[in-house]
Amino acid sequence: MDRAAEGTAGGSADGSGGTAEVTAEVTADFWFDPVCPYTWIAAQWLREVTRVRPVGVRLRLMSLQVLNEGREVNPEDPGGEWGAYLWAPVRACAAVQQRYGHAALGRFYRALGIRLHHRGEWDGIERALSDAGLPREVAAAAWTTEYDAVIRSSHARAVALVGTDVGTPVVAVGGAAFFGPVVSPAPRGEAAGRLWDGVLKLASVPGFHELRRPAAAAPDFGPEPAAGAFPRVGHKSDGCPPTG
Repeated sequence: MDRAAEGTAGGSADGSGGTAEVTAEVTADFWFDPVCPYTWIAAQWLREVTRVRPVGVRLRLMSLQVLNEGREVNPEDPGGEWGAYLWAPVRACAAVQQRYGHAALGRFYRALGIRLHHRGEWDGIERALSDAGLPREVAAAAWTTEYDAVIRSSHARAVALVGTDVGTPVVAVGGAAFFGPVVSPAPRGEAAGRLWDGVLKLASVPGFHELRRPAAAAPDFGPEPAAGAFPRVGHKSDGCPPTG
């Protein structure tokens, strides 16, 4: 089990000798759409954060397709030809969450992110389910609207916190919520912890809105991560039993 998932913190994971202040574990809600490459990188960053800071993660669903409804041009699909494929991964995540709980969702998102973003397997939902130890037939739900109400409800919670002029991911911790961070590649070890400390400080400043600088040419996913669940904590309001 990851040290942060056990509620402890200590020396840096990158061997730099840095230390993190030992405090009570906090829960970060992380809203994600699995198709978003920068959200996948942010997820890898947050996984590193759980190793060097006393942070637990609760995965929540968000949809760029829902976010872009009603816009004249969908920036994720300007030609309007990929709609079903952009919906499918988040619908599969919703099916896993509803049928098997959040621990299973963590395993599936990790497996799916590897398939989509590291290997370019946009037809890899069934294989990702197998990687996560879940029935391949769950993939059928990716092509239906069966769990769209669940996705929309979770999505609405995110935009209620940060507004609609954003994307994914959305992170909420304590009384602060923000879109991002958009970072590439994901910081590792104590560098991940320092970024966490920094974004929390910025998010705590009333009226703070934005910092920007030019983006890299393309997202850098780094090495393919090892299989395993995303560290998380349970919560009764999730509608699924707490795990981990």
